[in-house]
Amino acid sequence: MNTILNINHVPDSQLASYACHPEKSRGRLFNENECGSRSVFQRDRDRIIHSTAFRMLEYKTQVFVNHEGDYYRTRLTHSLEVSQISRSVCRMLALNEDIGEALALAHDLGHTPFGHAGEDGLHAALQNFGGFDHNSQTLRIITKLEQRYADFDGLNLTWETLEGIAKHNGPLILKAGDFSTIPRAMQEYAAQHDLELHGWPRIEAQIASLSDDIAYNNHDIDDGLRAGLFSIDDIKSVSFVREVFEEVEKQYSNLPPQRYIHEGIRRLINRMVTDLANQTRQNIADSGIKTVDDVRALGQPIAEFSGDMLANNRELKAFLMKHMYRHYRVNRMSSKARRLVKELFAILHSEPECLPTQWRMQVDSANSQQCAVIVADFIASMTDRFAIDEHRRLFDLSATT
Repeated sequence: MNTILNINHVPDSQLASYACHPEKSRGRLFNENECGSRSVFQRDRDRIIHSTAFRMLEYKTQVFVNHEGDYYRTRLTHSLEVSQISRSVCRMLALNEDIGEALALAHDLGHTPFGHAGEDGLHAALQNFGGFDHNSQTLRIITKLEQRYADFDGLNLTWETLEGIAKHNGPLILKAGDFSTIPRAMQEYAAQHDLELHGWPRIEAQIASLSDDIAYNNHDIDDGLRAGLFSIDDIKSVSFVREVFEEVEKQYSNLPPQRYIHEGIRRLINRMVTDLANQTRQNIADSGIKTVDDVRALGQPIAEFSGDMLANNRELKAFLMKHMYRHYRVNRMSSKARRLVKELFAILHSEPECLPTQWRMQVDSANSQQCAVIVADFIASMTDRFAIDEHRRLFDLSATT
């Protein structure tokens, strides 16, 4: 089995030439005196961790709704797992692990309650107002909705962190300045910050995106087994998974189920992380990139899995789609979540006087479009349990307000 080397933190002075160097940052929208004890990207990471939106991820779920149990992943625990993987891969490649960590921690800030089901419900409710997109909402949060600092709205993150958050999955537009193909909510911020959405992001952003894949594929195996949606024998139908679990069986003959599962999953993660690092290292050598601009101008991703691992990943995703994401128990909860979110939006948009005072004050002079955006901000900020309680308060005559 391949193992990840225990590599110490790479000092900024020893980063690869194509890494994101903090002293070359394009800076922040609002000028600030930088901190002498932290790099600009460490400061970005700390601001994300201390944000209200990050704290709310503790009670926003991935697949299972919060009240179904305390042992399933939430958006917060998922973000921490992505961050750990992103840091590890960046370190292995002499990239800037601080911005890799910041991007991983921020990537889910814009998610609604109830995972993708909640997002689908809010998007449907907002069809006449430009729809809803969690990536756009993340930008809205970090540039406007977080109101903690005396001199500016948002977190005033560096240009590099904003760019990586906006397009960690790749370019969003084909031609510079043509914002017609991106969600309406993102257009304002893309133009204001000139995030060059037609180019590929830095390698660290690409690494953070693929770290997201590694984390959720593997923790969904763990959560699916824990919930009884499928068995170990079922998941062994995925050849890559079967190979790893059989390897565990050969080394340990009588492991208790939970230790057996954990040992298998940690080896799956290890293999995927090692494959990502090795393939990306090979791509860097083959492409001859030397600078960040070379990465951005390459016209294709530089961070990738190998062909074999891509095939493994597709097989695993297909299994999880069939046996977990489309399981009738998940479908029932997703259906309820979508309906709940749409009903919340409908009543609060048509009767904004029902909004809590601090939100009501924002809609007093707003038109219908502006009101829709404010209501969407309110709903998107909710945790699972707050959304359930708010729905009860608005629709159950016996509930206290």
